Amino acid sequence: MEEDKITNTIELQDPLDYPKQAWTHFQLVHQKSPLIQCITNFVSMDFMANTLLSAGASPAMIHSVDEIPEFTPKALGVCINVGTLTPDWLPGIKLAAQVANQFKKPWVLDPVAAGGSSFRLKACLELLGLKPSVVRGNASEILALFKGCVDSTSKGVDSVHGSSDAVEAAKSLAQQTGCVVAVSGAIDYITDGDRVVYVYNGVPMLQKITASGCSVTALITAFVAVDPSHAVEATASALAIFGVASETGMDMARGPGSLRTLLIDSLYGLDEATVLGRVRINHL
Repeated sequence: MEEDKITNTIELQDPLDYPKQAWTHFQLVHQKSPLIQCITNFVSMDFMANTLLSAGASPAMIHSVDEIPEFTPKALGVCINVGTLTPDWLPGIKLAAQVANQFKKPWVLDPVAAGGSSFRLKACLELLGLKPSVVRGNASEILALFKGCVDSTSKGVDSVHGSSDAVEAAKSLAQQTGCVVAVSGAIDYITDGDRVVYVYNGVPMLQKITASGCSVTALITAFVAVDPSHAVEATASALAIFGVASETGMDMARGPGSLRTLLIDSLYGLDEATVLGRVRINHL
């Protein structure tokens, strides 16, 4: 794979060599150290920032509407997470998406608990209308966006559906919006409405670590920021790399608390042999 200096993307010499793609994307993040603006919830800020730093990116937790017009154009990508959404934050969130679009910067939406309330669902659907490059959510969140209605069975940030339950909804949502849609779960599915790529990496204990999903969304933003022309592949690479880091961390972890720390350490220390040997990505 060779970097295209004009378009700021990479040429995928072998589109089916997913482990090599993942390593190339990971290297490119290290080389470019992209500035990633994160508008996120109070629970995830620390973990998200440390995930980006460990992967070689540069996080900036900027959400003020007064700073966005000047700051957002400097970022290479924008991550928008609605976890602790309030009406006061919405204007800044929408403005950041609009500025990112204006300056042709990719932005990624994490529609946390989209089906949990009418206020939250309406905000997420409005953001979806602003054309994010990627939407990453669990199965229940993606289904709520697809159906456009509040989920009476919602458990907040926890999914009550398996990721495979939302694949067709994700494909339809991608076709309707032009976004890449990623469904996280035991298996992660990524689709542009036509192709479906799936990732087998990760460990069940990630479900016991708050903000693990938020943090992988930030990592997706960094990977897409350095290769916006291949958003499906970049998204799959980020999910796989995060999953591999969790697997190697789990080898030494005693529980969720130690895994959280070891995941960050593992992400920081991932080498080519580990990535090529452990990344598990395929396509339907």
